[in-house]
Amino acid sequence: MTHALLIGTTKGAFVLTSDDRDAWAVSGPHCEGWAINHVVGDPETGAIWAAGGGAWSGSGVWRSEDGGESWELSKFSKGEFDQWAESDPETAKMFGWQPSDPPFDGEVEAVWSLGLSNGTLYAGSKPANLYASGDGGTEWRRVEGLADHPSRDSWNPGGAGLVLHTIVADPDDAAKLWVGISAAGVFATEDGGATWDRRNRLSNAEACGHHDHPAAPRDGQTGHCVHNIVRAGGAGDLLYQQNHHGVWRSGDGGRSWDDINAGLPSTFGFPIAVHPSDPDTVWVVPLNGDAQGRFPPDAAAAVWKTTDAGESWQAKRDGLPGENCYFTVLRQAMATDRRDPAGVYFGTNTGSIFASADAGERWSEVARHLPTVLSVEVLDRA
Repeated sequence: MTHALLIGTTKGAFVLTSDDRDAWAVSGPHCEGWAINHVVGDPETGAIWAAGGGAWSGSGVWRSEDGGESWELSKFSKGEFDQWAESDPETAKMFGWQPSDPPFDGEVEAVWSLGLSNGTLYAGSKPANLYASGDGGTEWRRVEGLADHPSRDSWNPGGAGLVLHTIVADPDDAAKLWVGISAAGVFATEDGGATWDRRNRLSNAEACGHHDHPAAPRDGQTGHCVHNIVRAGGAGDLLYQQNHHGVWRSGDGGRSWDDINAGLPSTFGFPIAVHPSDPDTVWVVPLNGDAQGRFPPDAAAAVWKTTDAGESWQAKRDGLPGENCYFTVLRQAMATDRRDPAGVYFGTNTGSIFASADAGERWSEVARHLPTVLSVEVLDRA
């Protein structure tokens, strides 16, 4: 089996490949050096998609059918470079620029997330909207049911703006989808995106006590600045989320959330990952707080692991920097493979990729000196 880590960075997409999860080859940067917020792949076809962009480049989704050797762009919106090239034919010719008429120009600043669900490719944007493609990422349409949600006027931007950054699918039901929006919370559809429920209710609001932080739980809800959501495999809709002020579990598809922070060194963090076959095993990377530097508590790196669905947590530090560690692990920068034992991977804003081939017990640095890592996903193919 060939293992591929799909890496999004501030300077393009990278692909790390390995046959043994020990030695890794690095290719990249791809996608013309765009800021790439998220990269995902299809294990059946091997296709890879990379989402990103910004004010200079414009926004869009890149796709590769050959493992990252070549890429084609489906542009969502123009950027400053397009305006420059349009007014300067010599510059346009030098850079090989071609005029385009992207469908969401003036609507999308950057594409932040991708999700593949039963043949449909979804993309989340800044400002927060959801787009869908039924042809593998060539043509796109906006999901109007979420765009027109009656709560939309109350959505507030998080630190990076109003972004739809997480897309979670049910592999057995194409009609089900969950998205995370900062700072509007968790939304779910069970009819293919026609209608959406806002799902942020606490299962026991009294147990959470009082918090002054604006992102903390209040008014019977978890707090709307969700950072990442994952769905456990198997029957049922067991979800976990890391948000701006805690780690939460929902056994009913997000209709209610349980606080599972007890035992963690902080309530702040970005990523969360769930075991591919054990719904009770979860990994998080706590950071010291949003106003304290956003690095590991005591500057000692650790991945915290639970094997009982958050009833207890253990710090896993073997192979990680034990002192003077000031990196951040961002919201999409942690993933698992489907091997036995499961592999767990995360990337840092200092350009390192750490890997564990034994479900997070021991770690090794398998790549370093990459640009700031924004996302990590796994693509395993036989």
